Amino acid sequence: MQLHQVSKQARKYGYRSGLEYKISMALDTIKYKYEYESIKIEWEDLAYRTYTPDFILNNGIIIETKGRFLAADRRKHLAIKKQHPTLDIRFVFTNSRSRLSKGAKSTYAQWCIKYGFRYYDRIIPEDWLKEKGKDEHPKRIKFTGRKLKGETKYGKRLTNH
Repeated sequence: MQLHQVSKQARKYGYRSGLEYKISMALDTIKYKYEYESIKIEWEDLAYRTYTPDFILNNGIIIETKGRFLAADRRKHLAIKKQHPTLDIRFVFTNSRSRLSKGAKSTYAQWCIKYGFRYYDRIIPEDWLKEKGKDEHPKRIKFTGRKLKGETKYGKRLTNH
């Protein structure tokens, strides 16, 4: 199946990318229990936000799949890691040897190593699936820090006219 067909097929079944679709098919094939985009994690940068991870394994590991790993994604994941240090978020990249940006020397893999994220390419490794643990994540993981002054729940600035 060509890349365009995979992406089209992925959208047909409710996935946002061909990589997400391929991973879900692989997990289904081995009858591994998981949830897709089933929780929301609250976090904050300059505004209140929520993040919906791609996969929650039945052992509680959170999997984020990435083809392109943009600067905004990297900032978001660093903020989430700082605000929710107990969450085990791991990446599955299309290619972890891709450069962070055009002309950059660092790769996605090097970034993950530097900031303490585990990663793999194209599949979820079997040892991740076999790790002990239990998915006890609530459907919404609250941000417990102090909300920024002047922000509403949805990140819209309150203004006095």
